[in-house]
Amino acid sequence: MTIRSATVRDAAQLADIYRWYVERTAISFEYDPPTAEEFEGRIARTLERYPWLVLEDEGQIRGYAYAGVFKARRAYDRSCELSIYVERHAHGLGYGRALYAELERRLSGMGMTNLYACITDPIVEDETLTRQSEGFHRHLGFETVGRFHRCGYKFGRWYNMIWMEKLIGENAPFAPGAIE
Repeated sequence: MTIRSATVRDAAQLADIYRWYVERTAISFEYDPPTAEEFEGRIARTLERYPWLVLEDEGQIRGYAYAGVFKARRAYDRSCELSIYVERHAHGLGYGRALYAELERRLSGMGMTNLYACITDPIVEDETLTRQSEGFHRHLGFETVGRFHRCGYKFGRWYNMIWMEKLIGENAPFAPGAIE
């Protein structure tokens, strides 16, 4: 297993992993899978400021995780939102945990202190969504800090959304603009 920084050359493989989540699950609230070209742009924009990691095993990309802007105000410069997707047949192999551990290490080195995950929460579990993502994040030390009710609609159903948070650093004073 190898974890490395993503490049735009990974876009097609990452888009393929994500496509299943868009088309078959309520994990993503996107309705249409992004193209490889759209993914190239997402990767390039993310890498301007944040890490985007891929995990390879046996020469194949098995998953990816990245950080992004939590809120676009300078007061939030030490906070970021995380996203993670693992090949649908590769769950339970430790890939997600390994990706998040490396992502957290890199973000801590950048001075990040607050990590957030926005997670679809089923009102009632169904064939498109369970509480597995919430359990995964809780196992890694995230806590639920907010719930939005019936805010997402997909596959003819309403879904809640939860925000989970993990504190990884001391919230000490810092000079504005120090993290850029």
